[in-house]
Amino acid sequence: MAAPRRDTRGIVDAPELFTRVRFRRRTPAVPLRPYVEHYWLIDWDLSEPYATHVVPHPCVNLVLQRYADRPAFGEVAGVGLELFSQKLVGRGRVCGVQFRPGGFRPLAPERPVTDWTDRRLPLATVFGGADVAPAGSGAAAAVLAPDDEDARVAALDAFLTPLLRAEPRILAQADLAMGLADRIRTDRTIRRVADFARAEGLSVRALQRLFAGYVGVSPKWVLLRYRVHEALERAASDAEVDWPALAAELGYSDQAHLIRDVTATVGVPPTVYAR
Repeated sequence: MAAPRRDTRGIVDAPELFTRVRFRRRTPAVPLRPYVEHYWLIDWDLSEPYATHVVPHPCVNLVLQRYADRPAFGEVAGVGLELFSQKLVGRGRVCGVQFRPGGFRPLAPERPVTDWTDRRLPLATVFGGADVAPAGSGAAAAVLAPDDEDARVAALDAFLTPLLRAEPRILAQADLAMGLADRIRTDRTIRRVADFARAEGLSVRALQRLFAGYVGVSPKWVLLRYRVHEALERAASDAEVDWPALAAELGYSDQAHLIRDVTATVGVPPTVYAR
C-alpha cells in the first residue's frame, strides 16, 4: 500500500463537503497496513451548521471525535447498514480509522464483527480485555490534541499497534476474509454468491459464516453495497449515465433493480441523486 486511495466512493456530494472541512487520508504504520485501509482526518470551523452524508463501506471504523461543546471521546462504528448523516457545527476535529473489510477482527478477536454491525460503541466496550481500554477517553484526547497532523498520525499508530494481539488462526481467517471482500469489490464478473463461493472452494454457508465473523455483513450485502457505490460514483461524475447499460454492467437483471437498490440506500432515485 503506497498511499491511501483517492476516490470518494461513499461520500455524498464530496466536492461540497471538501469546501466546508479539511479532509485528508493518511497511511498507518507498517504493522497496521494489512488491516487498515487508511486514517481519515477532518477539521472544521463553520459559521453555520452543515450536514454530511455517507453511504458506508462494508467495514468497521474507529472514530475519535472532539466538538466545541464536549470533551474528546472515541467510538467503534460497526458496518453501517443505512445512509449515515452527521451534523457539524462550530469547530471540531475527527481522527478516524477505516479498517479493511475483514480487517478489524485481529484487534478485537474475542467477538464476531456482527456484534458491532450498525452500532456505535465506546472504545472501552469493544476493547474491554485490552490493557489500553481504561485509557479510552484519554487515548482520544491524546490523538486529537496535537495541531501537528504528523503527531496525530503517530498517536493513532501508538494507540492501535498494541491492540494487534490475535492468535495466528484469527489472523489467517482475517486474511482470507479481506482477500475475498476485495475480490468482490474489484471483480465485476462476480454476480452471484453461490458461484463465487464455488470458485473459491467454499460452500455458501462457510462463506457466510466467514463474513459474519470477520466482515460483519453477508457476502451478498457486500456485493450489493459495492454496486450501489459504483452507481452513485457514476451518477456524480456523469450527467448522461446510460442506466440500462450500467445496470447490466453491474450484474443487475434490469434497470429497475438498480434503481430500487440506489433509492433504498440514499432515499432518492439515481437520476435525482445525480441532479
